[in-house]
Amino acid sequence: MKRVEHDVVVVGAGPAGSMTAKWAAQGGADVLMIEKRQEIGSPVRCGEGISKQWLEEVGITVDPKWVAREVRGAKIVSPSGHTFLVDEKNAGNEVGWVVDRVFFDKALARDAARAGADIMLKTSATSLIKEDGKVVGVRAQSYGEPIEIRAKCVVGADGYESQVGRWAGIDTSLTPGDIDTCYQYRLTNIDYDPDYCEFTLGSAAPGGYVWVFPKDEDTANVGIGVQLSKVKTPGDPKMYLDKFIAKNPGLKKGKPLEAVAGAVSICAPLDSVCVDNLLLVGDSARMIDPITGGGISMSCIAGMCAGKVLAKGVKAGDLSMNVLQEYEKAWRDRLENKLWRNWMAKEKLTTLSDEVLDQLVHTLTEVGVEKLSVQNLLAVVKAHHPDLVKEFEDLI
Repeated sequence: MKRVEHDVVVVGAGPAGSMTAKWAAQGGADVLMIEKRQEIGSPVRCGEGISKQWLEEVGITVDPKWVAREVRGAKIVSPSGHTFLVDEKNAGNEVGWVVDRVFFDKALARDAARAGADIMLKTSATSLIKEDGKVVGVRAQSYGEPIEIRAKCVVGADGYESQVGRWAGIDTSLTPGDIDTCYQYRLTNIDYDPDYCEFTLGSAAPGGYVWVFPKDEDTANVGIGVQLSKVKTPGDPKMYLDKFIAKNPGLKKGKPLEAVAGAVSICAPLDSVCVDNLLLVGDSARMIDPITGGGISMSCIAGMCAGKVLAKGVKAGDLSMNVLQEYEKAWRDRLENKLWRNWMAKEKLTTLSDEVLDQLVHTLTEVGVEKLSVQNLLAVVKAHHPDLVKEFEDLI
């Protein structure tokens, strides 16, 4: 059996994996990133929307090649059609782009390679290698052949269905209330406003929302997330989305270019994402905004935190929890408060009726909000209709 040795092996070449590999390699670590597919970034299972404000922080240079559409803001639409407009006045750099993930993911992997990381495609991790109870690498299949990859630390960046976390004994289990099942079309020949992303709340998407993310003047990603606890049959998300499209004159005439299905975690932060000589990052570590289901920015920020700590640990010759605890602290300092707050808000929002959601959005439309956040939105509603947000008192 072929055997190779590296300081760090990163399992998965999505944004979390590439960002971890880049920052670890940039810090002097010998990094190998493996990807089970033959092409990084494909197939796409994502709405592809990102904001702007975090890109500079993690060292991503904007490339027009991966910007499909720059948008002016977003429309939050209530069940009866009230629309709250979010733009740069109240969201600042939260307003951003709809990207092309095929090009975006490749660009991040390219940055990792330029920093010194090695990349192997069509290479699937099959198990951890342990000696005396210590993680010392992964076994994998590379182009159909077995390979041992020995490493001082294993990084699980293998997404929502992460196996690395389970193999390591990290509890990444989810309840039905902490999963959104998703279905998305790319529709062309549609009539809509291509300058705004759109989110429709309420019974059209039980426990989630319907999104329209512009790709060009007459093409958009049109998708839905439905809370698994509210799904009765596997085909429900597609059924709800088809009903929504059929009722929307501008979307009804659209023609599908592709369709994708998947799931996303919408849970509270995990208690731990590390064990000695192994860490999780991004979707595999459940670093997903429970309100939006978005995770690209969090994956990249956590990946940067992980990469810096890995480089430090390699230099010190210690990648036990003594060192990896610095990663736990770094990502939690940066992300955990928002994850907890938005999870608690999600838990309550999913219980609201269409009538209450209509009142909430209508109030926001009338009053407006200076700076966008869950906390500020609720505070504005409380000032005018305190009865609507009694269930949210602990979040304001």
